[in-house]
This record gives sequence, structure tokens and C-alpha cells, in this order.
Amino acid sequence: MNEPGTPLLEVDDLAVHFKVGRKRWLRALDGVSLSFGANTTFAVIGESGSGKSTLARAALNLLSPTRGEVRFQGSDVRRLARSDRRRMTAVFQNPHESLNPLMTIRESVAEPLGLNASLSRSTIDSMVEESLAQLGLGSHVLHRFPHQLSGGQKQRVAIARAIVTEPELIICDEAVSALDVSIQADILNIFNDLRASTGIANLFISHDLAVVKHVADHIAVLYLGKLMELGPTRDVASRPRHPYTRALLESQPLALPGRRRRERRTLVSGEIPSPIDPPSGCRFRTRCPRAEDICATTEPALQVVDGVHVACHFADEERAA
Repeated sequence: MNEPGTPLLEVDDLAVHFKVGRKRWLRALDGVSLSFGANTTFAVIGESGSGKSTLARAALNLLSPTRGEVRFQGSDVRRLARSDRRRMTAVFQNPHESLNPLMTIRESVAEPLGLNASLSRSTIDSMVEESLAQLGLGSHVLHRFPHQLSGGQKQRVAIARAIVTEPELIICDEAVSALDVSIQADILNIFNDLRASTGIANLFISHDLAVVKHVADHIAVLYLGKLMELGPTRDVASRPRHPYTRALLESQPLALPGRRRRERRTLVSGEIPSPIDPPSGCRFRTRCPRAEDICATTEPALQVVDGVHVACHFADEERAA
């Protein structure tokens, strides 16, 4: 169990670099730090190539960091005992690929429990049925195969498999992006209901600020392996201090005809630069409408502005805007 006052998950100066060729390195993450406690939904957002999934995989100990550390309940994830590893599970993006097509739904959900030799067959069956019931799936799906279920049902099965070991943290790597919009809402409500009923915390990886702002307590914004902004959702989503966060917010479609849109929308243009050769200074400067000479020469440090951490030389001016 998590000791009082100890963060559930801590990411401390995490860097993950991949060697490309003989002398070049791809900097997927480059010095990211964040932490959150139990019964919390913490969202990490950013475009493709920002380092979100790399962060999720490092937290799951699926890859080793170049620098820094990830701690779960105060212990380095690389040194967790098997019993402690079951307290942290994952739900991945594509349910069509995360479920074994040759296994029945019962077998898929029960698979994590097979690592515990002390559980009897009847106990495992009971836990599987209980997990599926929490996701609104009856016993009639137990002997079906994944191809016999809809996309939304498959993702419910994936979530049931994640909660069957009674974890304290679920890492959701783009867990709704492959689903229809209406199904996305159902899955997000499921995560909220599970958190309310069981206290499970969530690390929610997404590229969509519109999705996470309805479920997350805190948001971290990544760009090209660097942390741009971090703070409570109500502040980051409603009053972004970083130009990149503002651009993500303004890129959301508006349910209004153009003639009725009064606000000025400044959208980011161009592609995200290569993480093999990132820009000097501020990594967002090549796409930032606010960039000045200092942005090319000096990397902005994270500063606190009204309780929100922002890595921008002009954070105070963005706040005023």
C-alpha cells in the first residue's frame, strides 16, 4: 500500500534516448519530472512524437531510461517485486491488437491471475466474472473470441483484464483514440466510475485535450520530449500559459459556423521537428508565433505562474493574453 504523503507515481528527470546509426541519438524524452498521488487521474498530452508513449512504457518498465528514475510507491520500477508489479497495469490503444485472437474472453481476462499460484480455478472464474460485470459485460461473453465482439466491447474486456488484479494504477496509452466518439464517452465514464468506486488512479496518455480535460485532475503537456506546461486541469485547459498548450486548445473543432466565431484562433503550422536534431533553445520556437531571439539561444526553465509550471520566456504575457 502507498504510504501517506508518498506519491503513487514519481517521474524524476527522466530521459530516454535511442541510438540511431553510429553517432546519432533520438531524444524521445529529455528530462521530464512529474508526480501524482492515489485516486488521481493525471493526463499527459501532446502531438505524435512528443514522448507520451515512451513515458508510459518507461513507467511500465518496458524500456530502460537513459537518465533519471520512475518510482512506484517510492520504489524504482526496475526493482519491483512481482506482487508489486500487479498493482500497476495498462490499457493500450488498439483493443483489436491487445487481445489474443486465439484466446476466449475468459482466458484473456484470467491470464494475469495465472501468475498467482495460490488462486483456485473457481476463485479465478469468480474474479473474471466480477471484473467483466463492472464493465457492463455479462457471463455470455466468457466463451466468445475477440472477433465476435465490437470495438467498444473489446476495450471493455481490455479494461476488465487491467482491473482483475485489483491494481492501484492503470496506465492508459491512448485508450480511447481508436474508438468512435460515442464509444469514447462511454469508456471515459467507465474510468471515472472505476475511480469513484475503487480509488484506482490513472495515468492517461492522449493527444486530445478535449478528451482529457473532462476526466483529469492534472495535465502535463509534452512537446518533443520536454515538459511545456503542468498544472491543475481547470487552469491548464481554461487559461493556458504556454503557446503550445493554447494551440492545442484552439485546434479543437468548434460546434459553430465560422460567422459566429468571434475569438481569434492562432493554430500551429508546420510539422514537429525531428527528435534526432531538436531545435536549440526552446524546442517549440520553430512553430511558435510568439518566438523571439532569446528563444533560439536560451532554453526556458520551468517557472511557476499562478500555481502552474510553464517553460516559456513569455509566460506572464501569455497569462495576460
